Amino acid sequence: MQSLRVPAFTLPAPFGRVVARLPQQPPALALCGALNLALGRILPREDLAALEGRRLRLRVSDAGLTLDFGLASGRFRPLAAHMAADLTLTASARDYLALALREEDADTLFFSRRLLMEGDTEIGLLVKNTLDAVDWSRLRG
Repeated sequence: MQSLRVPAFTLPAPFGRVVARLPQQPPALALCGALNLALGRILPREDLAALEGRRLRLRVSDAGLTLDFGLASGRFRPLAAHMAADLTLTASARDYLALALREEDADTLFFSRRLLMEGDTEIGLLVKNTLDAVDWSRLRG
């Protein structure tokens, strides 16, 4: 059976403008909930210790989403957006989806300028290496 690939798409600009006006805390809370469920299962806690107390920002460029979160006391938590982030990742919804499904790797997206990393390069490398090391098959059992 042939595997499905994420088609090329960009969310419509009006959608992004509407979403950008909505509170960003609910999606940030959902992201943190998913990350916390993955901690210890597919995300090794010890590898992420360097993120403790750091501010991360995930921008979904075409969706109008900016999600601020961090690791505090070993748990991911949403953060208020009024402070600068230590690391900001920016990509389209399609590119994040392709990254999560392992159709594209972070290096390919980065070097083709479809994934932007701004801020602390050490934290950026930690995040990239952690994403590369995720064993998605562990979720199936």
